Amino acid sequence: MDITSLGRTGLKVSRICLGTATFGNQANEAASFSLMDAADQAGVNFFDTADVYPFDADLENVGKTEEIVGNWLRERKARDRIVLATKCYSKIGPGPNDEGLSRRHILAACEQSLRRLKTDYIDLYQVHAFDPTTPIEETLRALDDLVHAGKVRYIGCSNFPAWRLADALWTSKLLNLARFESVQPRYNMLFRMVEDELIPLSQAHNVGVIVYNPLAAGMLTGRYRQTRTLEQDTRFTLKNSGGMYQRRYWHDPMFEAVDRLAGIVEPRGKKLVEVALAWVLAQPGITCAILGASKLEQFAESLRGATVSLDEEERKICDDLWYTMPRERDPLLARR
Repeated sequence: MDITSLGRTGLKVSRICLGTATFGNQANEAASFSLMDAADQAGVNFFDTADVYPFDADLENVGKTEEIVGNWLRERKARDRIVLATKCYSKIGPGPNDEGLSRRHILAACEQSLRRLKTDYIDLYQVHAFDPTTPIEETLRALDDLVHAGKVRYIGCSNFPAWRLADALWTSKLLNLARFESVQPRYNMLFRMVEDELIPLSQAHNVGVIVYNPLAAGMLTGRYRQTRTLEQDTRFTLKNSGGMYQRRYWHDPMFEAVDRLAGIVEPRGKKLVEVALAWVLAQPGITCAILGASKLEQFAESLRGATVSLDEEERKICDDLWYTMPRERDPLLARR
């Protein structure tokens, strides 16, 4: 497994990051342990989670994913070898202060994540989305205090448009506060809008780019090519977020693009899922890609893409898909 630095920092992370949002819902604890074992054995040293996971959790079950990850870290004695990332922002309780990026919520959410993860520090603490009701200075000062307290090593953000990230970086520089060392956008060969501004900004300021949805929620695995049927226990049929994923990807132009790509790469002896991941990892400015799964065989198949190389013709074929896609109006603020 290739290892790289996270942005300008000295932190070394694997180019594949294990996504854990299925843990505790689509994958029970035993299945989740198997996935973490497989990632660990493959050299994946970077795990990403969030206090609001698993997907589609109600308020009684938010945090369950962190608990499973914490149980695995303790049982496997793996804390020292895993770069652990989690996030805060989303609603995790019934009160008005149980969400957002206020100082009160950030400090409380961090303490709760530390408890669930069974650790005394978080390597990368990320804000899951931008909070328009809280000044960015307040958010950054709270995160800076966590860094100085030793509870957090680095900070990052997710689902920020370029101008929000630029404002945060400027605020950190102006006030001498810890700055966002990474950003998490949605990115795959069917969705590349972040190439216009967010990735060039990140490259200019040496901010690590950790992409999610590199396989377009499963569309780029080819599993829906033949039947185009919505399957239960997938992201497309989750109670709360299934509709969002359908709006993103469940369209004829998407299916047609996947069919065209498969028709070209499969005769060359390459699987669609491998090509999709290899393409993402080869793009300028991309630090690593988050791979999530609910089944061990899914993860193992996807992981092989980290070792696949594309020739010039294959890269061009992948690049050209984007120009056949319909454009979205508000892509950056929708949280996964």
